Amino acid sequence: MWYHAGMTKQLTIRGVSEEVGQRLDSLGKARGKSVNAVVLEILAAAVGVDGRRRRLERYATWTKEDRLEFEQALAAQRTIDDEIWR
Repeated sequence: MWYHAGMTKQLTIRGVSEEVGQRLDSLGKARGKSVNAVVLEILAAAVGVDGRRRRLERYATWTKEDRLEFEQALAAQRTIDDEIWR
C-alpha cells in the first residue's frame, strides 16, 4: 500500500458499532495488520486511491508497445482540420 510521505491527515471516527469494530479486528488479524492499517486500506480503496495509483504506475512503466499503443490512440486527435483553421 502506498502512503504519501508528506503531511498526513488524522481522523477520529466516532460511532463505530461493535459489529464493525469486531470485523475490523478480524480483518486485521487475518491480514497480519493493525486495525489502523486495515482501515486505511479500506478508505483508500473506497475513494479510488488504489485504482488511481495502479493506473499511474502502469504509465510510469510503459513498455515500447505501451508507448506505441498510446501514440496510435492520440493520432486522430493530432490531425489538423484545414477547413477550420483557414
